[in-house]
Amino acid sequence: MIRFLRFFKPPEFWRIPVIILLGIFFGIGLFSFYISQAPSYLSDNPKTCVNCHIMGPEYSTWAHSAHREYTNCNDCHVPHNNVFNKYYFKAKDGLRHATIFTLRGEPQVIRIKEEGANAVQKNCLRCHGNLLTDVKVNQLTDSLSMFRSDRKCWDCHRLTPHDRVKGLTTTPYSRVPMLGSPVPQWLQSLMKSEPSKK
Repeated sequence: MIRFLRFFKPPEFWRIPVIILLGIFFGIGLFSFYISQAPSYLSDNPKTCVNCHIMGPEYSTWAHSAHREYTNCNDCHVPHNNVFNKYYFKAKDGLRHATIFTLRGEPQVIRIKEEGANAVQKNCLRCHGNLLTDVKVNQLTDSLSMFRSDRKCWDCHRLTPHDRVKGLTTTPYSRVPMLGSPVPQWLQSLMKSEPSKK
């Protein structure tokens, strides 16, 4: 073990540059963690979804729907069968979203992927499954129960909770939360307190 550690120990004249480089990389990593608001993605706060501005229409249409009183984004879009699957799905989906957004590859019209659609369908049934087995409604016709259970919920409920046309103009009085400044508060106060030199 000691021989193995000696292999990674830099020569004497490289120690200071290696420490400085490691400090720089560690600092850049911490700054990236802070500026990307990475800890917020562990929560269920819907405002997290508008860290990327392209999700503004989805946020505003949800905020103007009846679902906002009872659910958040993760209640519908993330599996809830166990905690490990929930955070695995969030990490995988979030990494895909972050990569697409960073590389500027986001589409003009956002469409849900098959895996996400399956999660949404299961969550619709988790909350509203009793509507599919309502005895009074099923007595209307024999095939009604089969007709209701072999399709996606949004085949009929197209505007729930997001509108078909997703844009800020479809919800004219929408208020998407403004993103905070990435500049730390201590640096903002320092910049305000210094007199400008012109």
